[in-house]
Amino acid sequence: MSARRIEPVVPGTRPALAVLEARIAAARGRISPLYQVLLNSPAVVEGWEAMLTAIRQKTSLAPRLRELIILRVATLNNAPYEFEAHVPHALAGGMPQAVIDVLRGNPAPDQVQGLEPGEAEVLALTDAMTRDIEVPDAVFAPVRERYDDAQLVELAATVGAYNMVSRFLVALRVGH
Repeated sequence: MSARRIEPVVPGTRPALAVLEARIAAARGRISPLYQVLLNSPAVVEGWEAMLTAIRQKTSLAPRLRELIILRVATLNNAPYEFEAHVPHALAGGMPQAVIDVLRGNPAPDQVQGLEPGEAEVLALTDAMTRDIEVPDAVFAPVRERYDDAQLVELAATVGAYNMVSRFLVALRVGH
């Protein structure tokens, strides 16, 4: 694969971005290569940061479930940088390394060993939203039975948001 397509903004080199960089670093602990590319558009990075912070830190979804979705989307969209960036979060959220290793191989949702109740159904939802956009009733019904309206919104928003992230990373070759 060829080199990245957009030059990252080196933190500290654009005084007009100092406040924004400080906020990103405070929220994330650093300014990752993804955010360095996003800094090319202050308006986009501000909205991005607000949305992704809400999804990663303010929803009711268990961290393990959220990270399961993120890892699956990264695998489906061939976004290894995103996958690797979220392995530590998945481990911290209680996902066993064995499940992470299986997810790398992109098996069918019902073939992933070590999942907790309801997780295979969330993987099926993630697959449908990522691959086909339309979610068949047969895929949605088991998720609907397990999760309330707020959680359904959060599940769909997490899948949608991380499709955006992975597609952005792949299209602009961030992290190569």
